[in-house]
Amino acid sequence: MDFPITRIKGGVGAAKGFTTSAIACGIKNPAVERLDLALIRSEHPCVSAGTFTTNRVKAAPVKMTQAHVRRGNLQAIVANSGNANACTGIQGITDARAMADGVARPLGLKRTEVGVCSTGVIGLPMPMMRIDPKFGELVDGLGRGRGGEVARAIMTSDTRPKELAISFDLGDTRVRLGGCVKGAGMICPSMATMLCFITTDVALSKDDLNRAVLEAVEESFNRITIDGDTSTNDTVLVLANGASGIRRLRRNGPRCRQFRKALKWLMLELAKAVVRDGERVTKFVHVKVRGARTYLDAKKVAEAVCKSALVKASWNGGDPNWGRVLHAVGYSRAAIREELIDILYDGVPACAGGLQAETPMDRLRDIAAKPEFEIEVHLNQGSAEYDMYSSDFSPEYIDFNRSEYAYWKQARKDGLV
Repeated sequence: MDFPITRIKGGVGAAKGFTTSAIACGIKNPAVERLDLALIRSEHPCVSAGTFTTNRVKAAPVKMTQAHVRRGNLQAIVANSGNANACTGIQGITDARAMADGVARPLGLKRTEVGVCSTGVIGLPMPMMRIDPKFGELVDGLGRGRGGEVARAIMTSDTRPKELAISFDLGDTRVRLGGCVKGAGMICPSMATMLCFITTDVALSKDDLNRAVLEAVEESFNRITIDGDTSTNDTVLVLANGASGIRRLRRNGPRCRQFRKALKWLMLELAKAVVRDGERVTKFVHVKVRGARTYLDAKKVAEAVCKSALVKASWNGGDPNWGRVLHAVGYSRAAIREELIDILYDGVPACAGGLQAETPMDRLRDIAAKPEFEIEVHLNQGSAEYDMYSSDFSPEYIDFNRSEYAYWKQARKDGLV
């Protein structure tokens, strides 16, 4: 970051004029007491923007919230974990509307001013009989300093809440930017499988916020992968309420550019946190592609390496198998020349000109054994580059994802299937 920022507490509730709340409804399992329903509310009218899953199978809340953001601006977000409300037909849309109405009425908002997000098991109807009675408590609980509860309430297979907030100066005014994210499995670019909510007390036009969000998502959540799967529920929502008192930023002015940089930085830090908390992962690997002929070639190479099951398995074993990296480069469909390719682990040559480098294998093994390291792929054909962040595949990941049968048993008890 080329200007000073300060990390502050509060997560998604850190910006001025925002309050948050979270409660337990027993959405996945009524016998387990855990936060699973969250609310973010702005006390002032907002400008909002969002990006959503590219999966053609979209969850009911995604379809509805997309329409709300397209038509106008959100002033609140209600989100749940434990059930994705995906592949649930007309009933799913009805339930998503009921969630929006459930908070809109007591807040004095229109349904279209509420975004709805869900995450959890796909294919099961929402247990609305446990959610409907809780909206009053959820709204009554709104307050400052509860952003961390939102981060916990949207967790599914995450092992820890992921949140971040910063403050920085735009001219003479101190502004705030905060957010939280959930995601650990079904993570793949365009978009990664996660929910992310970001709030700011800066004032922007809708066009400027849309542009800032699209740019930031492309350089953050579209640069991570854990298992190569893209879900039905991916959503990033950003609310800007102008409560800092700063006047609307001038398009492409220095303060607007500064805000975009801060938003990109925040999103990238949250995206990295998703990879580090991936389902049963043991390695965080930064893959840097350099010297490609075109941006698209660099992207193809990075995605091929980061998604390769063989490469990811070698990372899990601490094996600096540069041959697997090179083979992934070869099938990436990028324009390459094998004899020009160099591959480095934390700056140490493993492959030079498409052949084994002179570096002792023990030195490379020491690097690959670390929990975090970099792999640089130099194509030596141009100046285009691309960065991605990935993880290993572990035997525990397979075991963890073998069955969701227990969730269906609970749904049967609830009379939903």
